Amino acid sequence: MTRSIAHGWRTPLLVFLMGCLLLFLSFGTRASFGLYLQPVSADFGWGREVFALSIAIQNLIVGAAQPFASAVADRYGTGRMVAAGGVLYAAGLYLMANASTPMDAYLSMGVLIGLGLSGTSFAIVFSSIARVVPEDKRSLALGAGTSIGSIGQFTMVPLGQSFLSAYGWSTVLTMFCFVILLTVPIGAVLRGKPQEHGSKQSLREALREARGHRGYRLLVCGFFVCGFHVAYIGTHLPSYIVDRGLPAELGAWTLGLVGLFNVFGALCAGFLGGKLSKRYLLSSLYFARAVLFTVFVLTPLTETTVLLFGATMGLLWLSTVPLTSALVAQIFGPRYMATLFGIVFFSHQIGSFLGAWLGGYLFDATGSYDVVWWISVALGIASAIIHLPIDEKPVPRLAAAD
Repeated sequence: MTRSIAHGWRTPLLVFLMGCLLLFLSFGTRASFGLYLQPVSADFGWGREVFALSIAIQNLIVGAAQPFASAVADRYGTGRMVAAGGVLYAAGLYLMANASTPMDAYLSMGVLIGLGLSGTSFAIVFSSIARVVPEDKRSLALGAGTSIGSIGQFTMVPLGQSFLSAYGWSTVLTMFCFVILLTVPIGAVLRGKPQEHGSKQSLREALREARGHRGYRLLVCGFFVCGFHVAYIGTHLPSYIVDRGLPAELGAWTLGLVGLFNVFGALCAGFLGGKLSKRYLLSSLYFARAVLFTVFVLTPLTETTVLLFGATMGLLWLSTVPLTSALVAQIFGPRYMATLFGIVFFSHQIGSFLGAWLGGYLFDATGSYDVVWWISVALGIASAIIHLPIDEKPVPRLAAAD
C-alpha cells in the first residue's frame, strides 16, 4: 500500500485540520454563489441564463482542470497547487465584484474561480488526508472532512445573505475575496507528496488500469448525477423560492440547513462506508434524492416544506463524496487517488455545468423550473441503478502486494 506520513510539525492531525479549514473556506464561499443570481441579473438587466452560464462555466472549468491539478499534486505535492488555487479564486471574486458585462462574469465567476477551485478542491485535500490516516479510518476521515466543508456552507451562506442585504453583492464578493486569500498559507501544511513505499506503478499505468476497470467507469457515470443535482439546487433554489412568493432570506437559510444537515449525512456516510458496501450506500442515496425531489415538487410550497426539504437534502447532499472517493482509494490504493478521483470529479462537474445552465436556460424558455426538477428525478433513479454492479474489491495488483 502506498502511503506517506507527515513528518515533523506537519503531523497527521494538523494535515487533517488544515485540510478541513481549507474546505470550510473554499466550499463555504462557493456555496453562497446562488444568492447572487437574482440581484446580479436584476442590476444588469440580464436574463437568468447569463449568471447561470457563468456558474456552469465555472463548474466545467473545475472539472476540466481537476485531473491536471490532481496529477501535479500527486507528482510534486499539494502545497503549490493549493496556493495557486487560492490566488486565482480570490482574483475571480474581486473581478466579479467589479464586473459590468456578461463577458466579465464568464471570465471571473466562470474561468478564474473555476481554475481556483480546482486547486482547493475535495480531490486535492482528500488525497492529502488519505495518505496520513490508516485505511480502516479513511472513509470516516473523508466523511469528517466533507462535514467541515458543509459547516462552511451553513456558516457562510446565511452570512453572505446578511451582508448582501446590508451592503450589496459587489461588496460581499470583495469581502469574500480576502477570506479566500487565507487558503494560500494552508498550502505550507499540505505540501507533502506521496511516497512510493515499494510501488513502481507509473501514472500512465494507473490511468490504464482505471480505464479498464468497469466499476471505475460506472463511478464516473454515476457521479455526473451528483454534480447535476448539487449545481442545480445550489444555483437556482433561492430564486425558485422567491418566485413562489417566499422571502429571499428563506432561500439562504435553506441552503444553510443543507450544509448543516450534511454534517450529519457526510459523517454517517463516512462511518457506514467503513462498515457496509459503498456501492449499495451510493445507490440508496441517489434513489432517496429522486424520492425527495418528487415529494418536493408535488407538495404545496410553504416555509415549513422548504425548510424540511433543505434539512432532508442536507442528509443526502455530499454524502456521496466520501463514499465515492474512498471507493476509488479502496479499489486502486491512495498513490494516485487525487488523479483518479479528479477524473471522476470531472464527470461530476460536467453534470454541474448542465444543472446550473439548464436551470437558467429552461427557466428563461418556459418561465418555470418544473422540467429541471423532473430531469433531476430521472437522473437520480438512473444513478441508483448504475452503482449496483460496481465491483468493490481491490485490483489484483493491491491484493498481490498485501
